[in-house]
Parts: sequence; C-alpha cells; structure tokens
Amino acid sequence: ELNPLLGKSINLDAFEPLVKMSKNAGCERFIYASSSSVYGIKKEKNVNESMVLEPLTDYSKFKAECEIILNSYNSTNFCTTVIRPATVCGYSRRQRLDVVVNILTNLAYNNNCIKVLGGSQLRPNIHIDDMVDSYIKLIICDKKLISGKIFNIGGENKSVSDIAIDVKKIIGENVKIFYEKTNDNRSYHISSKKIFEEIGFKTKKNIKDS
Repeated sequence: ELNPLLGKSINLDAFEPLVKMSKNAGCERFIYASSSSVYGIKKEKNVNESMVLEPLTDYSKFKAECEIILNSYNSTNFCTTVIRPATVCGYSRRQRLDVVVNILTNLAYNNNCIKVLGGSQLRPNIHIDDMVDSYIKLIICDKKLISGKIFNIGGENKSVSDIAIDVKKIIGENVKIFYEKTNDNRSYHISSKKIFEEIGFKTKKNIKDS
C-alpha cells in the first residue's frame, strides 16, 4: 500500500521471467508458494481449492495472478505445482515477526501484553516444520500426482482471539489481552483434505508447539 509499484515489481512482474529461466535451465519441478489469503473472506467452514478466489489486497491479487501464469507453463518436462499455505508460525533461523502467532508471542513475552485487532477473524496456521516437510514431500513424490495441481496446506484453523489465549497459556497467566477494532476483515478456514488424500501429507504440529 505504501508503494504499489514496488509491490507489483516484486510479487508479479518478476514472476514470469523466473518461471521462464527455470524452465530454460532444465528445472523439472517448479513449486510455487502462493497463499491462502487468495480466498479473501469466506463463510464456508472448510475452504477448498475449487472455490472462487476473492483476494482483497494487492499481495493476494498478485499471488492469484501468478498461479495462472505458472499453470500455463505446465508440461510433461516441467511439472508445476501451487501450494496455498496457511500463515506460517514457529521459530526459524530467519525469524519472521510479522505473522499472527509470532506477533502475539513476541508481544506477550516482551511486553506481558497482547493487543488483538478484532479477534473473531479465523486464521489458518501451519508450523514451519510442517511447511518444510510439505515441500520435501512435493519434491520426492511422483510428478504425476502433483502436475498442474493446487494444494492447500494448513494445520490449525483458529480465531485470532483463541490464538491470543493459547499464547497467554504458554507464556504466563500474567499476560494481559486487550482488544481493538480493525478494518482487516480477512477470515477463512481452509481445508487440507486434498493434499492428504492425493499425496498422503498431513501436518504433525500445532500452534502451541510453535
């Protein structure tokens, strides 16, 4: 929002050249990390891969456009697969503190106070270890099972308020939770049934583990 042209150059304009270079270099598989945010606001209890995309932000709109671009390059010699991950949580060596579970944990640990914007919005999350394991599964499984396909991948679906309560239980009862109104209405509850049924992948960890 601060710099739409810069955002477009990173998240959309750079994508097709990368796909072309990968294919020309002899790459056999291209796994694209899209985002479950492409679904926008959904009332359905379990959002699956066949549902209409309603992206709300430039970022999620570009993610949806890149999915279409990638699919057009799929062939027998260049297997393309789209993953729509939930929000990643947990510790990593290149730590992100701008995602919901990590934000709330950081606030709780350092400030003894969690500020929740809204609270009723549903947020699907996936532990970083499960995210990595899903990529490994896609790299080693039969290409015929994943060629040209799209998979949701998520662990727990919880409201932001419930996540804050979980964080408080882990960090300590002295942590206070405050609620503020927000204009961020993104809310969705993704289903990861397809990736389990078609390639046998299932997450092992949850928000409390992270």
